[in-house]
Amino acid sequence: MSPSRTGGSSDRSAAVRQRLIDAATELIPELGWEAVSTRALAERAGVAPGLVHYHFTSIPELLRQASLGLISTMVGQLAQIDDPVEAVAATLDVVDGTEPASVLMLETALASLRDAHLRAGLTEVVRDFRRLVADHLRGAGVADPDATASVLAATIDGLMLHRALNPELNGAAVRTVLPRLIQGPVG
Repeated sequence: MSPSRTGGSSDRSAAVRQRLIDAATELIPELGWEAVSTRALAERAGVAPGLVHYHFTSIPELLRQASLGLISTMVGQLAQIDDPVEAVAATLDVVDGTEPASVLMLETALASLRDAHLRAGLTEVVRDFRRLVADHLRGAGVADPDATASVLAATIDGLMLHRALNPELNGAAVRTVLPRLIQGPVG
């Protein structure tokens, strides 16, 4: 087979895989983790159902790759903001807790309770995020940066959950309260 034909086939295969991953990231928040099926994935991706299992060994594997990929990207973008308080506040200015990205994160967290592979992957993503935040806090002279980063990561999860329940919980509230929690008492 010529190199150009092999490359084209590989490109098509990668494109189908990406369409399936994109379909999964859309369907998880729409249907719920457990309700995503081969048929729904194939229909959303515009491919034959057999291609779902050709490209992925199982639906859970596809859902893991899709959700962890999106969460890794989101967490990576959040970690790029120099000020952790601003990163959290800016997130709450954009999300309301019910939009697809928030629901996907919540569905993933819940599914990780029943899926050890997903839990391990999610743990790694969160661990990397906490490490980046702790490094920033260490550079800013925050006492006990590792524990502070762990609490801050958990705070973000809680804020996203509560944002859906309390629309007044927004970036302004975080900008006021969170610095006191991170720095501790002044004086």
